Amino acid sequence: MPNGVKIVHKWTPSPVAYIGVMVGAGTRDELPEENGMAHYIEHCVFKGTARHSARQIIQSIEGIGGEINAYTTKEETTFYAAILCEHVQLTLHLIAEMILQPVFRKEETDKERMVILDEIESYNDSPSELIYDDFESLVFAGTSLALPILGTRKTLRHISSKPDYPLQWMKAHYRPERMVVFCQGNIKPDRIFRLAEHEFGHLSPMQPAIPEQSVSEAVCQCQRSVSAGGLSAREHERSFRKHTHQVHAMLGGRAYPIGHDRQLAMFLLNNILGGGSLNSRLNLSLRESRGLVYTVESTYTPLSDTGYWCVYWACDPEDYEHSLALVQKELQRLRETPLTESALRHALVQLRGQLAISAQNQENSALAMAKSMLYRSCAPDWQQTMLLIEQTTPQQLQSVAQELFQPNNAFILLYN
Repeated sequence: MPNGVKIVHKWTPSPVAYIGVMVGAGTRDELPEENGMAHYIEHCVFKGTARHSARQIIQSIEGIGGEINAYTTKEETTFYAAILCEHVQLTLHLIAEMILQPVFRKEETDKERMVILDEIESYNDSPSELIYDDFESLVFAGTSLALPILGTRKTLRHISSKPDYPLQWMKAHYRPERMVVFCQGNIKPDRIFRLAEHEFGHLSPMQPAIPEQSVSEAVCQCQRSVSAGGLSAREHERSFRKHTHQVHAMLGGRAYPIGHDRQLAMFLLNNILGGGSLNSRLNLSLRESRGLVYTVESTYTPLSDTGYWCVYWACDPEDYEHSLALVQKELQRLRETPLTESALRHALVQLRGQLAISAQNQENSALAMAKSMLYRSCAPDWQQTMLLIEQTTPQQLQSVAQELFQPNNAFILLYN
């Protein structure tokens, strides 16, 4: 739209539609003293608007058999619902009202602050989830990407102290050019465009935002220091004492951002290494062949101007050194030995099937489409993405491994 709001819609024959708004505002936009603000806002806009109470918001969607949801990441806050296509107008209007006309009533937000505190404690009780936050804090130390999404008890008290504080934050960061209205379902595109224009077309284009913390420059400085000579032992290792039976471990480092010309090659390489399938190299080595772990997986997370990769596993304390050596051996294999043409073909066939199956999940498909639109202003389908991935060569994969999987550029985090 002229004001910068983007609209993306995919027609499907399904009678169920997924519709929502993704906002490019998350934890990385916070200052240290307001850590948790994006997530706090995500919770509290459900507690009432200028026209609807919290109970009315829930009833409006749940009463028609729909499901409304939201989530916060380091870079986005997303509000969406699954509903029958006939209710798309009502649903988008309600989501727009929550985003544009929230009312932070203290008696409601105080209750929601307690809910978030319980969420933090629940998260602390799950080392397999918490370790990802702590690993990001290690990889992106010195930037707001290192801040936890949920915030802390102290910062939550601060940001909930007065209603105007979150409203001012929303005014600064919920900007039209950072919004994507998305929909997937059996609805004509023209109708979605009209509804989006009706709800968001009146927003005025905003002048450049007030200067924010330059996260990207801080990250670039970290990356330049890594490229120049690697990390010292003190910088790349960290351990926490946890009351857990197993050792939880994570090894990884910085990687390519969204849109990088090596992003898709890294996506394929991660799938080969440990991307969730039972025949990944890590699973075959650590679990199937030796029975050292129940779970081992690798993840590649591209962000708007940086990214990271990591390998996570949990094992008995006496098996940690052996498991670490095996993980490092697989990384070394990818650095030193290019895939054969046959191995690459098998990897591409597998990935093609995985992408096709994933695309059948309408919820995940809609959210991925919105994120692509937010950062790249386009939303290619899985077939188009696969055509690009199929151009990858064994030499390109080896080059990516040699750039990212260097031992002196890796971070190690332990819970023991």
